[in-house]
Amino acid sequence: MSSSQLSRGGLTRLVFTRVILLIPLLFIMFFLPAGTFAYWEAWVYLAILLLPMSFVLLYLLKNDPGLLERRMRMREREAEQKRIAKTYFFFFFLAFLLPGFDQRFGWSNAPVAAVVAADILVLLGHGTFFLVLRENSYASRIVEVEQEQKVISSGPYALVRHPMYLGLSVLYYFSPLALGSWWAMIPALTIFPILVGRIRNEESLLARDLKGYQEYMQKTRYRLIPGIW
Repeated sequence: MSSSQLSRGGLTRLVFTRVILLIPLLFIMFFLPAGTFAYWEAWVYLAILLLPMSFVLLYLLKNDPGLLERRMRMREREAEQKRIAKTYFFFFFLAFLLPGFDQRFGWSNAPVAAVVAADILVLLGHGTFFLVLRENSYASRIVEVEQEQKVISSGPYALVRHPMYLGLSVLYYFSPLALGSWWAMIPALTIFPILVGRIRNEESLLARDLKGYQEYMQKTRYRLIPGIW
């Protein structure tokens, strides 16, 4: 799908539909396992998740609808990425369902200070994600290279080659603690090996199909975490 296939109105309807479907899904994931709406950690988390997301969606609708359409794509084209996506979604739902059960049965005793600190880290992950979107108009949700795409090496891309994954990994890993669960952080750990597999496969495609990417790899040494990998 090219960025010209959806009209502004069509894109707006698609985004609105996805958000309308997402909100009840989040309520089911958080409050049904908890068995109660008296779950303040989940209410705070929903606010810090949905409010920044709404801002980003409105910003992209106004300033970069082409990028927003790229972010709406869901079907991976690479077979390896399809396998990685299936593994990711399994552990994703596990990490977000467990906190509700943890709340119901009292497995964890996360203090308020730890939950608030996790909320702040989730917001920082959001902020990194937004900075990447502002810098790179070709930051598609799926792994692909478009004909007119260029290598981005400025902004957060000067620090690591995949700053979006850095922001999302922080957001994802600390979400269970933001929801009040220490135990759910265990399945959330799988985000790191999953991202390693995704990045390795993605970089093989970028090095092959995106002009200048091999030179960028030599210039920006680290993939995900500055000074480590």
